[in-house]
Amino acid sequence: MLESPFHLVPAEIKDAADLAELRVLAMRPSLEAVGRFDPIRARERFLSTFVAADTKIVYRGEERAGFFVVRQHKDHLYLDHLYVDPKFQGTGIGKSLLEQIKADAQARQFPVRLVALNGSPANRFYQACGFQITGTDDLDTHYIWHP
Repeated sequence: MLESPFHLVPAEIKDAADLAELRVLAMRPSLEAVGRFDPIRARERFLSTFVAADTKIVYRGEERAGFFVVRQHKDHLYLDHLYVDPKFQGTGIGKSLLEQIKADAQARQFPVRLVALNGSPANRFYQACGFQITGTDDLDTHYIWHP
């Protein structure tokens, strides 16, 4: 579903630190807006749960443009991370990746669940892509998409 010049590559363990840095770069504006930017904590949270087998990296040519992490549970897929390098945001990569994830979920007849930081522009993005709010807490908004 992802059209060239973009392509997906399975992550390897050696990619973890670079992906953690990309996460910090992509999340920084949202975290700063809510007064929660802590790059060390953001890196550590990602690295503590990194599983290469659950992670796909998207490239534009030779340049890493983003990545996502989908974890399979017995009754749903959990989109744990979806980050696009700020210089590639607005190019349709995020939407294409999300459509691919939804197509995979559709084939399995699994819903997709995710959590987004309250106040983040990601909330508008997920709602525009058909995700429904299932709840909120002090920090996050919880979403689901049903096939």
